[in-house]
Amino acid sequence: MISHFQWKELRNNLLRREWSFSFFTQGTYYHGIYDKEGAIHWGTPAPSDALKQTLEPKIHDLMLYHIYEEH
Repeated sequence: MISHFQWKELRNNLLRREWSFSFFTQGTYYHGIYDKEGAIHWGTPAPSDALKQTLEPKIHDLMLYHIYEEH
């Protein structure tokens, strides 16, 4: 389960749009960069490959909700 999810816009220009994100899961803090193509660049420590497969769809959903949907 993801808790304390936070995001912040880093760049917003014609060439690049990037956001930083951070959260806790299983007692570990993770952070990274999400770009406009939907690629996730993990910071250190990066989650294991198995955990990435679980987390990345959730990160995509959260970013789409916060960035692209109007509320």
